[in-house]
Amino acid sequence: MPRLREVPRAEVTDERILFFYDRLFAPDRDPAVDHGTATGTPGDWWTVFAQDPDVFRHAVRGFALYRGASLDPALRELGQCRAGWARGSQFVFSQHCKQMRALKMPEEKIEAIPHWQTADCYTPLERALLAYTDGLVLDGGRVPDAVFDILREHLSDKEILQFTYITCMYDMHAVMSKALRVEYDNREEPIVEVAAPEGYGDRDISDDLAGGR
Repeated sequence: MPRLREVPRAEVTDERILFFYDRLFAPDRDPAVDHGTATGTPGDWWTVFAQDPDVFRHAVRGFALYRGASLDPALRELGQCRAGWARGSQFVFSQHCKQMRALKMPEEKIEAIPHWQTADCYTPLERALLAYTDGLVLDGGRVPDAVFDILREHLSDKEILQFTYITCMYDMHAVMSKALRVEYDNREEPIVEVAAPEGYGDRDISDDLAGGR
């Protein structure tokens, strides 16, 4: 279950939300109860975001924005998919692997997204965009000039702005999906303390590691 309540169809009055409930599920289904979209996701991103029609509409306008961008969609997807991986969002990463296949991206490039640094299947521009994505997502916007210079060689200022905006938008979606535990990010925290065997007590671990010194 997501951390926020899902909004059942009977409570929805906003036309835009009803449009997507009908489009992605079916007019006779309540997606808050009868989960499942065509891609295999539960679909609870939609029912959770339905909590606030203004937030919902703002988010779907973002989807429309990137669909209408002049930037090559295959380049755009590199940033979206890598942002999902770098941020640790199973949902964003999985969905954009699918989208790259829809754009006929070679399977070799899709599979290399997690380890792009050691893969030789990408063009110089694609490598620069992946490095740029890591600078945005992992380094908070710290991007070396050497990376940005390659973007300038191949892309217009408008295309660089579009890539930056869309990649940061998907970093936000990755963060939110994990925090709210929606879709494939509805997972328990994997890092927990593993208890010592019974009888271990409160021994000083560092004393053991130091060899008794």
